[in-house]
Amino acid sequence: MLLAIAYLVLAIRQNIWCWVCAGVSTAIYVTLFIDARLYMESVLNGFYFAMAIYGWYAWRAGRSNDHERPVVRWPPGYHVVAILGIVGVSALNGYLLGRYTDAAFPYLDSLTTWSAIWATFLVARKVLENWWYWLLIDTASIVIYWIRDLELTALLFVVYVIMIPFGLVSWRRSMVAPA
Repeated sequence: MLLAIAYLVLAIRQNIWCWVCAGVSTAIYVTLFIDARLYMESVLNGFYFAMAIYGWYAWRAGRSNDHERPVVRWPPGYHVVAILGIVGVSALNGYLLGRYTDAAFPYLDSLTTWSAIWATFLVARKVLENWWYWLLIDTASIVIYWIRDLELTALLFVVYVIMIPFGLVSWRRSMVAPA
């Protein structure tokens, strides 16, 4: 849990070492979620591990003249298309999980998973709007984890929800104003 919090604190500060904390933390959570029968959450954490490698690379490669990769905003249309895609994939995934597995909360688990995949990509690309996605994802995740008797993980996500506004403000302040 400490590594997960360290990841978020370092991400808020736009410190590249957040990706190392993310990699180790997610490796631990893969098995935790398999035991809780939250299969998509386990798959998601496997994805997070791969994204930790990608995030490190993207933030490192995005540097120029000893400056960090800048925070950017994406047009609303990108987000509308992404949300529609997430809902569609989640509905199909939820149906398949509900029909063929003993998954707990197949639709909600799928929705939070596919949303988190998108949001993680936005973090790696330093897109400001990632924080809004995480606010919704983490709030829903608190409920899922609490009901599945993962109280410490639910508490971790309460801490995340409290920290998200700090990330949003910090990243917004770091944006370079157009000349």
